[in-house]
Order: sequence, then C-alpha cells, then structure tokens
Amino acid sequence: MTHYLNPTRESFDFFKSLPRDTPIHMLNLLRYHDFAQYPDGHDNGDKGWSGRRAYEEYGKTSGPIFQRVGGTIVWRGQMEAMVTGPDDKHWDDAFVAVYPHAGCFLEMVTDKEYQEAVVNRGAALIDSRLMRFAPGEVGGGFG
Repeated sequence: MTHYLNPTRESFDFFKSLPRDTPIHMLNLLRYHDFAQYPDGHDNGDKGWSGRRAYEEYGKTSGPIFQRVGGTIVWRGQMEAMVTGPDDKHWDDAFVAVYPHAGCFLEMVTDKEYQEAVVNRGAALIDSRLMRFAPGEVGGGFG
C-alpha cells in the first residue's frame, strides 16, 4: 500500500503554477500512526505520544503561522463509514482549511517556524491527502 505524507516535486510545482491571487480551499484527510514516529533525537520522540497527540502538537505549533497568513478551518469531521470508495481506505480526521489566496499557503509552508513545526505532522501521520479546490457556490442542490 502506498502512503502519502508530502507532495511530490511535480505536484507542488503544479500547485505553484496555478493562480496565487485567488482564494483556495484545502481538503485534508488524515490517518494517524498508533504511536508517533519522530526522527531519532527529536525532543518529542521519547514522550510516548500517539499519532493523534503528535498532530495536536503540530496544530499548536503551526497554528499561529496558519492564523497569521489568514487561514481558517471552515469544516472538520471524523470519518464514520466509507460509502463510496475502497473498503480498505480509512481516514481518522478530515478538515477544510481556507486561505485568502494561494500565496498565503505558500507563505505558511516556507516559514522557518512552520518548517520546525511540520516535524510533528510527519511523526503523526501514516497517510494523508491534501487537495486544493477553488471555492464554489454554497447551498442549493447538487447541480
């Protein structure tokens, strides 16, 4: 089974080629390790944290940067059942982060403090997906 934690060079280059001055919504799907997998010698490595706890640390340490660039969470949920899709795919948590424009996301991920905080994300997750969406109309029906 293939797991995804970080973008490939090609996918990140494509992301950067899209308009940077328009609002974006980022769908995050998360699957946690039972126990966080920190690099050898990391300060949090001996704390015995679960993957979920390590992700909470990521949120705590990256949150001020996320807020500084104008990011907000507009939806958050926990998966209960796969209705359409592969039975072997399970996500522990999901959320949608909104950024005023794509440049804000790029500012966040290149911030020095964020680069230090993201180690917690890597230790927390066994698998993830991150998908960029252009915002659409809300309300009404499916069409």
